Amino acid sequence: MLAVLVHHSDAVGPAVDPQRPLSELGHRQAAWLADQARAAGYAPAAIWHSGKLRARQTAEAFLRACNPMAEFRMVRGLRSEDPPEWMRDQLHAEERDVLLVGHMPHIAALAHSLSRDRRDRRDFPLNGLIAFRKSADGGWVEEKALSPG
Repeated sequence: MLAVLVHHSDAVGPAVDPQRPLSELGHRQAAWLADQARAAGYAPAAIWHSGKLRARQTAEAFLRACNPMAEFRMVRGLRSEDPPEWMRDQLHAEERDVLLVGHMPHIAALAHSLSRDRRDRRDFPLNGLIAFRKSADGGWVEEKALSPG
């Protein structure tokens, strides 16, 4: 089972638009990351996002590039203020490959909680992704990290 954690791509500031959609740069970042994920062979059966516009728009790029038939939905547990344990526990019970799009600091804390090998919660690539593969013993092993910058 594969879990790909994605920090949403660059968004406009709240003064420009309070809903904070992706900027032009953000759309390019999301498309590039999604293309890289597809090239790595990632075709998640489920793509989950926090429900915030910038996360949904980032997730849509992966839906188009990696698996247009994937389950696509907003899930509880991916917002910046949510405890990472909620999603960690959900991933432990999941059997399908899943891609999750969320926010800092939550997505970095989730990566840290999956793999104790991660040195620091702050080393999650900004607007990037980290892919983890579940090992036979139920632990998680980091497989790939990508950053558009």
